[in-house]
Amino acid sequence: MMKRLVAAVVVLAGLSTAALAQQDYPNRVIKITQGFPPGGNVDIIARILGHEMEKGLGQSMIVEAKPGLAGALAAETVARSDPDGYSLLVLPSAHPAYAALSKYVKFKVVDDFSWISVASFYPFMIAVKADSRFKTLKQLIEEGRSKPGELKYGSAGIGSILHTTVELLGVETKTKYLHIPYRGEAPAITALLQGEIDFIAATTGPISARIKGGEFRALAVTGKTRWRDFPEVPTVDESGIPGFEVISWTGMAGPANMPKPIVDRLNAELRKALAVPDVKSKLEAMGGDARATTPEEMKALVQRQYDLWKRLAVEANLSIN
Repeated sequence: MMKRLVAAVVVLAGLSTAALAQQDYPNRVIKITQGFPPGGNVDIIARILGHEMEKGLGQSMIVEAKPGLAGALAAETVARSDPDGYSLLVLPSAHPAYAALSKYVKFKVVDDFSWISVASFYPFMIAVKADSRFKTLKQLIEEGRSKPGELKYGSAGIGSILHTTVELLGVETKTKYLHIPYRGEAPAITALLQGEIDFIAATTGPISARIKGGEFRALAVTGKTRWRDFPEVPTVDESGIPGFEVISWTGMAGPANMPKPIVDRLNAELRKALAVPDVKSKLEAMGGDARATTPEEMKALVQRQYDLWKRLAVEANLSIN
């Protein structure tokens, strides 16, 4: 009887300690890891969010870059961390895409993480040089069908979202294009301007001003709806490919099994941060749509995109290993 009583006291003490830790959260510095070089989009968004969220949390949030494998090194590090809310991850939509195409990812894409919220969404623009003979996406697709493998497109590298977006377009329209990978999106955009390639799927941030400036022409936007800055540009869906949608995003997660009260607290603080006009304007200046989600919505989004890119990997025989 005494042994049972002692065991019960120990269990209750453990539960009380865990409950107190959650109530006291946070009581020390929170580390945000992101998987890309300092100064890039993901790094900047992590710093914007951390700087604002730490005001409500009452603790500093430091950002650490751990670049490599399209963010997979950072994701692996956080997935193996204690789920106490002090090791967080800011990650982009490359997370499910890279994992779907790679054979050597050392974590479960969805289940090894506690999903907190997306912070910024953005579509891609399928664009050509301003003097291109292609005036519509339909024309580009028709030539792709009649001359398989002749039209060239550039991307930020094998396995990048810019690569997989065009490959998905090819699968959906039964066309084949020649992929020319570059070491980043900026060199690919430069290659388009110099005529080395015929078209590109580019993120809205880097190419929007140059479309407005007359260097490039946008043929279509990959989101479900037309993009706010280019209301005259049709969606891919409107251009004859029903149901086509590729949306990129950047958001926040932590290791699996984080206590729900901590996840809910972080979700609430992220929502508060996005409601600050200066934060919202900075994210929108980067080409994004600053908008939060519930943890459940973010998890469903990651699962949906992982399934999409996994299907593409099989149908297009794509692999980055």
